[in-house]
Amino acid sequence: MAVVTDLFQSEENGTVSFGDYTLGTKAKKDGIEFEGDLYKIKTYKTMTKLDKNGQLIFESVPGSSVHGFVATTDGVAFDVESAEDVQITLEVEPEKEYKVYIDNTNVGTIKANLAGKLTIGVELNEGRPASVRVKKL
Repeated sequence: MAVVTDLFQSEENGTVSFGDYTLGTKAKKDGIEFEGDLYKIKTYKTMTKLDKNGQLIFESVPGSSVHGFVATTDGVAFDVESAEDVQITLEVEPEKEYKVYIDNTNVGTIKANLAGKLTIGVELNEGRPASVRVKKL
């Protein structure tokens, strides 16, 4: 996998890919229409952020490239890569519990806060993406 050179792209399987953690300065793109929703992406080496219809749905610190991102009523799934370990914040259903899998390993259960934010840490090696799955219990 590699960075997403267009910052945001829809994939043939109905998922989206976004982010470029190699950028030294902020790049952003907004007004992106995909399946009836409007997206906005901001990305560079220290942060990647994706908004959908004005609400945060993904943020990583430091920046990352995300491939195959899909959010459903049951959870979120994507592959992520970066130059170093990342902390990811996802928008999910408030106060619900989620089981988190990284590279098909169950790393535990996390409860979303009142605002529907769920934060996870992902250990990465540059050039090797990690598969992240967050499933509502």
